[in-house]
This record gives sequence, C-alpha cells and structure tokens, in this order.
Amino acid sequence: MLSLRLRRTSVCKTLPQNFFQFFSHQKTSDDQTHGFPPLAAPNLNSGLIEEETGGIEQAIQLPEGLRRESMPRHVAVIMDGNSRWARQRGLLTPSGHEAGLRSMKEFINLCLQWGIKVATVFAFSIDNWTRPKEEVDIVMTLIENLLKSGLDDFIREGTRVSIIGDTSRVPESLQRTICEIQEMTRENSKFHFIMAISYSGTYDLVQACKSVAQKVKDGVIQVEEINESVVQHELETKCSEFPCPDLLIRTSGELRISNFLLWQSAYSELFFAKALWPDFGKTDFVEALASYQQRQRRYGDESGQFDYCFDVELEWLFRGGSRAWLLPSEAAAAWFYDVAGETVGACVCFGLNGRMEFGQGFRQNRILGIDLLD
Repeated sequence: MLSLRLRRTSVCKTLPQNFFQFFSHQKTSDDQTHGFPPLAAPNLNSGLIEEETGGIEQAIQLPEGLRRESMPRHVAVIMDGNSRWARQRGLLTPSGHEAGLRSMKEFINLCLQWGIKVATVFAFSIDNWTRPKEEVDIVMTLIENLLKSGLDDFIREGTRVSIIGDTSRVPESLQRTICEIQEMTRENSKFHFIMAISYSGTYDLVQACKSVAQKVKDGVIQVEEINESVVQHELETKCSEFPCPDLLIRTSGELRISNFLLWQSAYSELFFAKALWPDFGKTDFVEALASYQQRQRRYGDESGQFDYCFDVELEWLFRGGSRAWLLPSEAAAAWFYDVAGETVGACVCFGLNGRMEFGQGFRQNRILGIDLLD
C-alpha cells in the first residue's frame, strides 16, 4: 500500500475539473483514503513481471527494510579514500586503487540488482592531474582495463556506458576505448553507468556556458531565451535520462562534495560514509539508501502541505492503450481519467519517486507537485 500526495498548483488548476473527480475529497484529519473503482486484477506469478513485450524477468529483490517505490533513480558517488586505505595497510598506492576498483564493480552490480537506473562515479578529478605521473598512469590503465574487460558484461546486462569530463587529456588509447564502448552500448537502456574522468563541476559549468554563448553568437538562440533548461542541456550529464542525482554519497568521512556535479546536485540528498572507498560495501550502501528513504524531499516547498492524499493498491495499468502487467510496487497510482466528459484510452501513472508516466491523450508537462510517501 502506498500513499500518494498531490498538490494542486496553478498549473494543475488548468486541468478539467472532472480530472480531480477521481481524487475527489480533500485531506482531512479523519478521512484520508480515496478508494479507486475496483480493478479486475490479473493472475500474477509471484516474483515475476510480465512486460509489454511478453518477456519474463526476475523481480527485483531488495534488502530488508528498503522500499522499492522509494529507491533513488540516480545515485552518484565520490569514491574517496583509496590512497589512505593502502597506507593504513602498509601497501603502495596502486594497491588502494585496485581495491577501489573492486568496490566500484560491486557498487555497480548492486545498483543493477536493486533497480537503480543511473549510477555516476567520480573516478578521476581534473585536480588529480597534479598527482605523481606514475600514479596517474596507473589509474588511467586501470580505468581502460575496466572498460575493456567489462564490455561483454555491459552488453549482456543492458548497460549503457557514458564518460563525462575533459577526455582530451587522457591517453589516446583510453580515448579510443571510451569512444568504442560508448558507441557499442549507446542503445542499452536497462542501466546507465556514468564515469567521470578528468571532470569537475566548475569545468562542466564553464563548458556549458561556452556552448550556450556560441549558440547565441551563431543566432541559434537569443539571450532572452537562456534559462535553466538551456544550461542543463549543455552540461555533460545531458547524456542521461535522469541527469541529477537523487542521492550523492561520499566516502572516507570527508564532509564536502569536492567540485563534483555542482549544478546537478542542487537538490540531491547527501550521505557521508565513514568507510574508505575500498571498504564501502553492501552494508554501507544499504545504510545510505535507508537514510535516503527516511527523508522528505520538498524541493523548496516549506510547508510540505498537499491538497489531496489517498492510499493506493495497484496491480495493473494500461500504457497508451497497451496492457502491461506490473507488480504493485512498480507504480504508485494509475487509473483511467475522463477528459472533457469522454473516457479516453489512456492512463496517468504517478511513478517511482514522483516521476510521472502518461499514456496517450495527455501531455506530461500539464501537472506538477507530485510526491510519494510510503
């Protein structure tokens, strides 16, 4: 059972009144539940999801205490502490980076297993070029080997790989590998793995500003047309469906974000782990996700008050007229709505973490103020 809260904004007020008839009574202290008309639930195989293609895949199994509907779509991580980890064990720095690489592989595998859509890792900062050349060369070699050796797995698992940062500074062999792996995985859509190499948030903003300025110079856009959307579209994370992290993790006990995804993390939830990155494992990741799920994301809304509140139990929905079977945890609410008095073959689905998915007949930008609670 999920609780869906809907705030009627100025945009929402432009909707036909009969849209809100399905969410008909306002929240009161005594009565907060609106019952949807009964749906004829299909017979579902426990633990399976039947998609529109007819394929069967294993349901996502989450660690105890985590809620599927509250999982972040995009998790970013600052992988800090490799060198300290090595020094604490009397090892050379390269051993720390190798251990950190193993932790990164585990982290990516867990994201895949738990249904997280995007993971961005801060592998090498622009500021790291000041480190000893021998260490830099080793890191570049490790990254290249990771990408080459992981290609088959990326393709098999449906993972898209993108590299962000000033890659003109990395070795030519790594540049070629980056181009090849990005091209070969471009059409994959199950999971998006983004690796930041020779990256910084300030670099990203500067290159975006230069790109916007060039478009103004070329007459593509006018100065008056520049807004947040225009700038965000020029950031390196434009490659992602979800460019802004819901959760940003930093390891090693440091309490800063070190010039990483400065624009994109404006509303990210932050989690600072004490563990050094090579020691960061499943238990630590679960702790970070549990902390994230306990927070209420307001996006600047101080009151946190919503006009409508109702409980939902869902077992199936229609997408644009095509039937798709989903487990209850896969969607928060879905129902046929009546536009201008006529029932249309479409549904509005308030998806995970407030993401909205619409069937035919309804524009995605017509409604705002959706939030999910457990």
